[in-house]
Parts: sequence; structure tokens; C-alpha cells
Amino acid sequence: MTTTAELLKGAAALFPDEVVTEAHVRHLDLPGAGRFALITLDNGLDHTKPTTIGPQSLANLDKAIDQVTAEAEAGQIVGVGVTGKPFIFAVGADLKGVELLKRHEDALAIGKGGHDVFKRLSALPVPTFAFYNGAAMGGGVEIGLHCTYRTVSAALPAFSLPEVFLGLVPGWGGCTLLPNLIGADRAVTVIIENSLNQNRQLKGKQVFDLGIADAIFEGADFLERSLLWAASVLTGETEVVRSDVDRGEAWDAAVERGRGIADSKVHGAAPAAYRALDIIAAAKNGDLRAGFDAEDTALADLIMGGELRSGIYAFNLVQKRAKRPVGAPDKSLARPVTKVGVVGAGLMASQMALLFVRRLEVPVALTDIDQERIDKGVKYVHDQIDMLLLKGRINQDKANRLKGLVTGSLDKAEAFGDADFVIEAVFEEMGVKQQVFAELEAVVPDHTILATNTSSLSITEMASKLEHPERVVGFHFFNPVAIMPLLEIVRAGKTDDASLATAFTVAKKLKKTSVLVKDAPAFVVNRILTRFMGEVLGAVDEGTPVEVADRALAPLGLPMSPIVLLDLVGPAVAHHVAGTLSAAFPDRFRVSENLGRVVAAGKRNLYVYDSGKPELDPEVAALFQTGDTVLTEEQVRDRALNAIAEEIGLMLDEGVVAEAQDIDLCLITGAGWPFHLGGITPYLDRAGVSERVRGARFLTPGVASVPA
Repeated sequence: MTTTAELLKGAAALFPDEVVTEAHVRHLDLPGAGRFALITLDNGLDHTKPTTIGPQSLANLDKAIDQVTAEAEAGQIVGVGVTGKPFIFAVGADLKGVELLKRHEDALAIGKGGHDVFKRLSALPVPTFAFYNGAAMGGGVEIGLHCTYRTVSAALPAFSLPEVFLGLVPGWGGCTLLPNLIGADRAVTVIIENSLNQNRQLKGKQVFDLGIADAIFEGADFLERSLLWAASVLTGETEVVRSDVDRGEAWDAAVERGRGIADSKVHGAAPAAYRALDIIAAAKNGDLRAGFDAEDTALADLIMGGELRSGIYAFNLVQKRAKRPVGAPDKSLARPVTKVGVVGAGLMASQMALLFVRRLEVPVALTDIDQERIDKGVKYVHDQIDMLLLKGRINQDKANRLKGLVTGSLDKAEAFGDADFVIEAVFEEMGVKQQVFAELEAVVPDHTILATNTSSLSITEMASKLEHPERVVGFHFFNPVAIMPLLEIVRAGKTDDASLATAFTVAKKLKKTSVLVKDAPAFVVNRILTRFMGEVLGAVDEGTPVEVADRALAPLGLPMSPIVLLDLVGPAVAHHVAGTLSAAFPDRFRVSENLGRVVAAGKRNLYVYDSGKPELDPEVAALFQTGDTVLTEEQVRDRALNAIAEEIGLMLDEGVVAEAQDIDLCLITGAGWPFHLGGITPYLDRAGVSERVRGARFLTPGVASVPA
């Protein structure tokens, strides 16, 4: 029989680049309780480098547990605690190694190795304590779940089981232990709902309120107070009382709620959430051994599947590539921005003004064509700041200060005469935007960056009549501005490095993911989505029923169907962008005559939602004129995917972005493209679409070789 040590030694050979975490044991005398062993997890790096857990790290923890087991059996210690280095408890498995595993048995060994080590904490002959002092995710959370008691820091910034988000299950005890600790419904919230909502993190107080931690202490003296609390538990002075877990119909209802959440997010296209829910459902009987075995199997199956590879690829894009935008000029070239101007005071402009004042905390001035519009825009910003105050996100002093920074004026010279960065958000018509820029150039200082939020128009042409076109840059937000992370930063024909560097520096302060994009029609996200929706609408125009065409992409698990997405964008906007692209690329982009009729009729939506689900508006249906070519869902899907693969290939050939990874980053952060697809190019490779269309794959790293 293979021992845990042998298992981990074999697995360590598969993780050659593991950043090894040590498990240091030290001893303390707890007042009134006796000698206590404290295990500290530390990877030896500074606090910006989170502690992860690979096979050698597990082996080190195993050795530490050997030591404290011997001490406990000899009566030398009264308890064992586990904590982390400053600011970090542990953030889970070393994913760099996991994605390199090639055999199912190796993947199974990783799951079994983690279980074998962690469950030794619960088997110790003395009580065990987890002191969640800092960020805890995945396996870090699960270490604590195997302990008898847990405390959490009120300053803890991030606590989660993110595995489903990445394409795994919490496989070192999370799916089995958490529902048995806090009940199935709360466990579904943490494991499924939070994970599928863009990996939502819990704060320290939420961890305590959910019942995951038994006590909460302030961050400044967290460990000292946790140790004193542990002493009071060990002496019997403090009794830990937990609520009984409902193992009746409520458990089953919670699992069904989780399936509904998974269906709404991934539409059955990604298996991880459903595997996790199966384990949670089975955990109702409290059989921990069976639960751990099920976790091992699910973990191994998912590690060898495409979803995890894509999830890790997408995660690395968002966490690494997004922080170092390819092609961005040296940040030392950026100019300071001490005041921002916004041309326009409509909803999009007002959202931008709110973001600028919140993140930059500098004066923000709005202008528009009349005072009523300006007043409405300023009021929107003030109202949103008041909402932040009501939610406790800011205090009264900050609310007053932010509101005082937002002003409006009909006079551009008065509003922007001392602005360093001015962005326009006016009607999408070239002549209008050129006029706005001409008016701005006449009143702003020579150093002022002139930015445009255009979604499809040529920025080079927009700047062509200016005396200083080098300071014009594209700064394309996505709606809603506060939520969508992406900023497409567009370099026009004459944009200089200083202007571009300033744009990237501002984007970073806005906490946006910025991607450098060439000045090409509709840039990245809108170009791909318009080509994609054009094929779907084209199928409808030719005779395919709307509901058939709209279901065609369901197997991809997209956040919303094509027609629902078109509804969100708005028929008029979609029609305008399609027209722009059709003028640029008439051989590939079509303008739907049916959509044109909808826009001409003044319809703002294609669907009505009276029944709670989208149904084609009868008035819209009456406007449609279709042919007699009826395609199946599979035919529509093939047509759309072929078109996307072709368009991405052409965009890369044109140098719209540096690499395929930037296409994927744009779709993930600007269009909510699912992590389990890895964006789009890994999916097109795995499904064979890119090779069929282009004769070559995109070959995005780490995922292209995994079957779809």
C-alpha cells in the first residue's frame, strides 16, 4: 500500500516549478491551558506572493503533523493551531503544476494526497484550530475545515472556494465538510453561487456570520487574541455552540437551488458545478469517507478535462496579462491628471464621470447642449455617491468631498480650461465628434489628452482635422461602466507615446483591465460580437425561427443568448455598429434588413419579458420578413463559430491586438465570455473550428491540446 509520503514524493516530480511552502512548528504556553503547538504556513516570499500548496508543500505539512502528533500522543501539547504568514493564510493548490498533469492516476494522487494530509488534523488526539489571519482560498480554506475550531480576522480581505469558477470542485474536503458544518444552502452559496458570480470573495465578518468561523477578532492583534480564545476553549471557559444542520428537505432544496444557479450561468456546458452539487447532495448522510472519495474522483476527472485548462488560462489572463498590458509605453512617460472633463451628460457620460471621481478623486466637469441635461448628469453622480454612503461604502466626509468635485457647465472653456484629460461621449456620428474635438482643441491646454469613447468609429479620422492629433486616444468603456472591467485603449495613426502612457496610467487608477488595440473598425469586442450576431440574424432573415437561432449557441454556456445580448446592447446601437463594419468589410458583415425595420419603427427591444422569460415581441415579429431557408441549431452554431474563427484570424493578421490572448482577455472582461471556454480561441482550437476555417489553430498556451 502506497504511503502518503510516497504518494507526495511521486507527485512532487510532476511539479518541478513549485514554490514550496514550509510548515514551521513553534510552541507557546497558553495561559491556564498548557503547551500549544502552532504551525505557520510560509512560502518564504513577501506578502505580495501568496502561499500556495503543491505536493512538496503538502509533504512539509505532513512532516509538521508527524511532529505534533507525536507530541500530542506523548501528552506534551494540549492543542494545535494552523495559521499563515502576515496577510496570507493560504490560497490553495499550485495551479501551475495542476495544468501540467497528463495522466488520470497522477491527478487522482493529487486529490488523495491532499485529503490524506488534511484529515490528519481532525484525527489528532488534541483539539485543532485554524486561525484565518489573511487571504484564504481553495485548499487554504479546506485546511481550516479539517480543524476542530476556526477563528477569522475581521481584516481578512478575501475568502473563497473558487474551484468551480476555474473548472474544478473543492476537492480536499470542501464539498463534503462545508455543508456538514454550515448547512447545504449556505455551502451552495459559497461553493456555487459566489464562485459562478465572477469568483465573489467573502470578507472576514461574512465568514463568521456564515458560521464557518467560531470567533472573529480585529486584525491588529488577531493571532494573540485567537490564541487566548483557544486557551479559553481548551480550559472549558468558552463553549463553542453551533447550530444543527437541517438534513431534511431543506438540504435537497439547496442542491436544486444550486442546479438552477449553474443552469443560469453555464447552461449545462461546463461540468464542474454539477459535479460539486452531486457531492454536496451525497454529503447529506454525513459519510465523510465516501465524500472524500467522490471529491478525489471528480478532481481527477476535471483536471484531465478541457474546462480546467481553459479556466486556468483565463484566470492567468485576468490576473497576470491584464496587469501588464502588451505594447503599453513606459509609464514614466505619463502626464499627471489633476482634472477630468466629460463631454456629454447622458447615462454613459454620467457613469464615466462617477468612475473618474471615485477612483481619481480629482475635479470632474461635465458639459452638454443645455443646462437641463447637465443638471441631470450631475444629479446622477451625486445620487450614486449618496447610495454608496447609504451602503456604508464611504463615510459622510468622503461623500461630501466627492460630490463637491463634480460640476457642470455649458461653457467648455470654463469647464475644461484647466483639464488634463477630456473624454467625449456624444452621438456616434463622425461629423459630430470631429466638431467636438475641434471645439476642445480651442480651449484646453496643449498637454491635455483628448479621449473618445467611440465604439466603432475611426479615431484617426476623428483626429485628422486637429492641429495636434498626437494627443487623441481611444478610451472605450463597456456598459455598465462600473461593472465591466475592460477598457479598449486605441492608438490612432498619430497618437504619441506620452498620450498613450497617460491613458494606460489613468486606466490603472480606474482599476480597469486595459488592452492596447489598433485603430480598426469596432476594435475587438464589438467587431467579434457583431460578426457573431450578424450570422445569427442572417439565419433569421433567411427563414430560421428566432427561437431556434437564439438557442444555437447554448452549448457554449455563454452568459446570454445572441438575441438577448442584442436586446441588452439595443437594436439601434447594434444596427449602427453593423453598418459601420459593413461599410468597412462588405464581404463579411451584413446589415440585417429586419433589424433595420425594428430600428425604423422605434422599437428599443426585440423581446418582451412579461412572463419572466424572454419572448419575441409580437409587434417586432410583425415587422420581420424572412425567406424559406430554415437551418437547425447545429447549422446556425457552425456558421457563427466559423465566422468568429475567420474574423479573429483576420484581426490577428491585421495586428488589431498583439496576440490571440488579447482577444480572449477582451471577450472575458468586456463581454462576460465564460472562463470555462478560456475566452474563445481555446474553444475554437479544441473544437477543430480554427483548423477547419483557417487551416491552423490559434494555439493559445496550455489549452489547445485538450479535447473539447
